[in-house]
Amino acid sequence: MFVMFMKPRVLPSIVGLLLLCAPGPARAQGRASTALTPQAALDELLAVDRECAATSATQGLVVGLSRMLADDVVMPIPGKLFAEGKAAAIEALRGGAGEAQVEWTPVGGGLSADGQHGFTLGFVTIRPPDGVRVPLKYLAYWVRRSEGWRVVAYKRARRPEGAVSLELMPAALPTRLVPPASDPAVVAGFTSSLDEAERAFSAEAQRIGLGPAFVKYGTADAVNMGGANNPGFVIGAENIARTVSVGQPATGSTLSWAPDRVIAASSGDLGVTIGVIHPNAPPQDGSQGFPFFTIWRRASPNAPWRYIAE
Repeated sequence: MFVMFMKPRVLPSIVGLLLLCAPGPARAQGRASTALTPQAALDELLAVDRECAATSATQGLVVGLSRMLADDVVMPIPGKLFAEGKAAAIEALRGGAGEAQVEWTPVGGGLSADGQHGFTLGFVTIRPPDGVRVPLKYLAYWVRRSEGWRVVAYKRARRPEGAVSLELMPAALPTRLVPPASDPAVVAGFTSSLDEAERAFSAEAQRIGLGPAFVKYGTADAVNMGGANNPGFVIGAENIARTVSVGQPATGSTLSWAPDRVIAASSGDLGVTIGVIHPNAPPQDGSQGFPFFTIWRRASPNAPWRYIAE
């Protein structure tokens, strides 16, 4: 079971910001203590995200994001599938924003029971030198490593101008924290089960339709980034299904997909799948499909996987 509630946060001082978002182990972040509550552990991750945002606002986008991105980060690039690795991601971000001022605010997130994986999502505003605002949304999947929290999967999407709430959304949390599993075979089993869940999701869409499959494999608190006409996030499997099924047949699907990369927490309750969605009919323009990464969770290692953010 995942506990969901909202709690106000206080932004730390600038000194704390620079330490938390520093590239090295300036702060002890190797393992989440099981003495912490899940909410306190998530608060630490949200603080890191906010602090990297503050670094970006004062020192520039490249500095802020390069300090939070893992060396092996994967980032979808519209029309080009993925930027793989920190250098490629930074180059793509630099090309898209230049010397613009970039600000972002996390409004939601979740954490694995072992305290080693988590995700955040929120709103971005790019302010280029010409003064024309560019509003965006983002989703980030984090892994706690020896150097601290680092983003291993990251994506942004355009959103229209319009008011959005910066209030924190309900958090996706385990009931308690547990020690990380040390047996690689255990983690491999969780990774394999998540891979199978993503493939089954696509297969089910071919059978019952894209919308019904999104209802079946989602939950009432699942979050979708929505289209370019959605200022905020789309919440709930039913609403997400309506969003993604526009133009789709009543039964069956015009799209299929499978993961190329799967990452799962050692507690077996949170993970991310990364891959490419392909039209079932070969596209006339010769396009390669479009990238996805989907964050999944489950109440226990024996429960079915359900997507929580994409």
